[in-house]
Amino acid sequence: MSACKRLLYFVKHRSLWTHVRRNVTTWSPVGAAFNAKPVRRPDLFEKSVGLFGVPELSCPAGFQAATKAALKNTELLVQRACSCPSGVETVESFDQLSDGLCKVADLADFVKVAHPDPAFREAAEKTCIEIGTVVEKLNTNVELCKSLKNLLGNPDIVAQLDPDTRRVAELFMFDFEISGIHLDDKLRKEAVALHVNLLDLNNEFLVSSHMPNRIARSAIPEHLHLHFANEGSFIQVGGLHADSPDDLVREIAYRIYLYPNADLMGCLEELLKCRYKLAKLVGYESYGHRALKGTMAKTPAKDFKMMRDMKKKLNPRNSFMFCLVRYNIEPSLYSPYLSLGACMEGLNNLFSQLYGVSLMSEHPSAGEVWSEDVRKLAVVHETEGLLGYIYCDFFHRSDKPHQDCHFTIRGGRWCQETGQYQLPVVVLMLSLPHPTKSAPTLLTPGMMENLFHEMGHAMHSMLGRTRYQHVTGTRCATDFAEVPSILMEYFATDYRVISQFARHYETGQPLPESMVARLCESKKVCGAADTQLQIFYAVLDQIYHSKPQNRSTTEILKEMQQKFYGLPYTPNTAWQLRFSHLIGYGAKYYSYLMSRAVASMVWRQCFVQDPLNRDMGERYRREMLAHGGAKEPMLMVEGMLQRRPTIEDFVDALVSELNPNFETFIMDSES
Repeated sequence: MSACKRLLYFVKHRSLWTHVRRNVTTWSPVGAAFNAKPVRRPDLFEKSVGLFGVPELSCPAGFQAATKAALKNTELLVQRACSCPSGVETVESFDQLSDGLCKVADLADFVKVAHPDPAFREAAEKTCIEIGTVVEKLNTNVELCKSLKNLLGNPDIVAQLDPDTRRVAELFMFDFEISGIHLDDKLRKEAVALHVNLLDLNNEFLVSSHMPNRIARSAIPEHLHLHFANEGSFIQVGGLHADSPDDLVREIAYRIYLYPNADLMGCLEELLKCRYKLAKLVGYESYGHRALKGTMAKTPAKDFKMMRDMKKKLNPRNSFMFCLVRYNIEPSLYSPYLSLGACMEGLNNLFSQLYGVSLMSEHPSAGEVWSEDVRKLAVVHETEGLLGYIYCDFFHRSDKPHQDCHFTIRGGRWCQETGQYQLPVVVLMLSLPHPTKSAPTLLTPGMMENLFHEMGHAMHSMLGRTRYQHVTGTRCATDFAEVPSILMEYFATDYRVISQFARHYETGQPLPESMVARLCESKKVCGAADTQLQIFYAVLDQIYHSKPQNRSTTEILKEMQQKFYGLPYTPNTAWQLRFSHLIGYGAKYYSYLMSRAVASMVWRQCFVQDPLNRDMGERYRREMLAHGGAKEPMLMVEGMLQRRPTIEDFVDALVSELNPNFETFIMDSES
């Protein structure tokens, strides 16, 4: 057909083509909101409501005003907590105190890493440090602690407290104890100074661990320059490029990005020394012992037993696993079925069927969001009404961390002073490609799984209805906090769930079941290697936070890699300098494995027969999601499973799901 005839044919049949196209790609409102570019119609007369609707935060200077107001309110609440009669009111005062500081500090913690305006980031960082310093001083405030001790030391008063109030009172006391409240004046001041120093070191390491390394352009073959960012006569390497099909690109990225940085090495070693010194000062054997108190593992010894047992059980299959680990499931074959809108539709359907919850797209007000491509979702229950808000910062942006994260901006709590529930607000941050003129944002299977994972955190925040902000949503033991997000990964790879939403963005054709089966098998093939890698990370984290080793962090890494991982250490690299989880998960990185074991048990026992069962969804919410940190984590697990799991159960749960059907997988791959 000539070009002219093709044009006439297109014009003649344009209305029919458009009609058919619209029929096969009709999205729900939430799907449409994420598959279309946002349309912003600026109103010159519309006044900025400030970030997240906080009026002061219409400009960077507003952080100073918000901080000042929070600290003034803190003084009043400290006086109230110290003077009110011992009882529920004491705990409520403590929680209001925590809430007032967290509402500013948590928001600032997000803005300092995600806002595109450096002035906002700088102002937010100052707020984090200022409020962090105040918190450390409050944690060693003798009068404040005394009011709580008077409460917990009176058996008659304690007997009258409801379980949640008692638990929150005990958690606040725990914060005092690990901060050194029992020390004399001189040592308490030393503990505060160590805490403040750690705030600076944590921030320095966190920021520097994400900074790119650079190398002279002449040192890299010219045909590979296009894979990296250019900076004059240098090439910038800002990541490992692990998804690149080019072996040389991956090797260059690995060697350059992980090349040792002397300043950052010094920062990490000083940080670990400071953590150990603080732990010893407040009475713990190591920072690991201090960090694990109150978790499911309880002690580093229990954590290490799980790691060693898993290492033994994984060893027999290592050689075979590494033969197959490079098997590639081509993401481009899956992406057309996984548009962002389709995936959001799938999440909406899943939550509706499990919990009676809907995601509803809302148009943010002027100044409410930090970038025009941020979407706002209202989370609405069919009978309970509005549960909270999720801000979706999903798209790649320069100066935005390439890390998928969940941020609590405001925790939920019952406000005694207003008689209303304070609705939780969270942010989900991903780094997805922008939609194009011809296609919406298309996700790889890995991106889709990460989206489900982070949404698991968000729904933990939304579905909890805790009385106290101190234990809302993900504010629970670290090794329990990852359970809801990891459980969502199982839903993300179950065909009964995927078939409800995965369809080609152009043709409307569903994703074939055979492709989902292959994807699941490939995950099992890589699973043992990935689990072994996670064991190595967890052990390294524990060794770093045990007694001082009197050797460099790189020497420790080299030895642990040889013992716990199947691949050798690469000379002149320092992977630990990119291990940013050392900040938020210091001595608790094992949490991912512990949480995965629990999630595996919950999936196999409660959802594998019917992943869309409403009764089981309600039980899951009632037993695990609703409590936040207001209940002992192992009691929540026991309530869901109707039994108390052992360390052996955790190990078996992780290892048993790594048994792929190799014969079926290889035959399918060949076909």
